[in-house]
Amino acid sequence: MTTTTAVDDYVEFCAFLRQVTGIDLSQYKRPQMERRLRSFYANKGMQSLTEPFDRIRNDPAHLDELLDRITINVSQLWRNPEQWDIIRKTLLPELAQSGQLRAWSAGSSYGAEAYTLATLCHIVCPTRRVTIQGTDIDKRMVARARLGLFSVEDARSAPADLLEMGFEAIDGGWRAKLELRKMTRFDVGDLLRVQPRPGSYDLILCRNTVIYFSEPIRDELHTRLASALRPGGYLVVGSTERVSQPTQLGLTTNQPFIYRKA
Repeated sequence: MTTTTAVDDYVEFCAFLRQVTGIDLSQYKRPQMERRLRSFYANKGMQSLTEPFDRIRNDPAHLDELLDRITINVSQLWRNPEQWDIIRKTLLPELAQSGQLRAWSAGSSYGAEAYTLATLCHIVCPTRRVTIQGTDIDKRMVARARLGLFSVEDARSAPADLLEMGFEAIDGGWRAKLELRKMTRFDVGDLLRVQPRPGSYDLILCRNTVIYFSEPIRDELHTRLASALRPGGYLVVGSTERVSQPTQLGLTTNQPFIYRKA
């Protein structure tokens, strides 16, 4: 049973972390996040979530370790390959007909999703101007994404022929080719606060991210994402995710995880 003290110190921790890092944990599903934090600090011999405040403030290595714990940076090139197959064969040929293609990888982590998309755009519509915007709340991941470097493990699900079209082999892994790096741009951005201009994107990928948010926050985010799509644009969510009441957002279901803006 959760005690009053436990409730208070979790709330205090959320407020403190937001002040220090700008990350607002109160918008995430509390049970999962609280379990993750308490387990993390119990392993360090701390029972209260207020104990590590000085360490968070003064020890950059500890803060990095904490951010790795609370920001979900699980990604890889060609993650969920069945989705990429549909994007390559159906969505991109249609979107390429309109000229410039503007895409957004929302919650881009270290760039695997954005560079996978860039590879497919380079293959499917090589003569079109393509701009892919990646945003993530973790500035460390954004810095890594800008390098375009990936390990052998990151490429474990990538089709070998497609991987070699977009990446060059380097010692210990792969690097996105220059033409892919020219298509992509990465910035620090909090999905809970960003307000994209209406109709500014042809394709938005927001996959395996909203499962960590509370339902009201998830629905509000999907509303903003739908608004950011131009008519005829597509929103792609994770294979296990769904948009609640898509018709109210002007979306129709194309596939179980793909929505088209009317």
